[in-house]
Amino acid sequence: MKTLGKKIRLLRHQKGWSQEDVAKRLDISIPAFSKIETGITDINLSRLEQIATLFEMGVVQLLTFNETEQDQKFITELENVHKRLNDRENEVIELQKKVIELFEELRHRREIA
Repeated sequence: MKTLGKKIRLLRHQKGWSQEDVAKRLDISIPAFSKIETGITDINLSRLEQIATLFEMGVVQLLTFNETEQDQKFITELENVHKRLNDRENEVIELQKKVIELFEELRHRREIA
């Protein structure tokens, strides 16, 4: 069951939740939830269903949850964010060029006047 606890911990981290957050949602104590994550406590079916629902997945999905699937999702998200960041950087560069052109134009006009 330690692998299941690790999966639950990973899911919790992905949501940005603390053990306290999850414990409150499950209506259990923080130490009880900690024991679930560390694999000290075996999870009964009703608790497993409750945890799966909390993470918006089915019990089977939770049990077969694979870190490599999540890693691939994370990599894809990271690539998308990186692409958007590059697009924004290019926009900033173009705007900087326009500002420089306008400044040069103003300077040229002042020299003429």
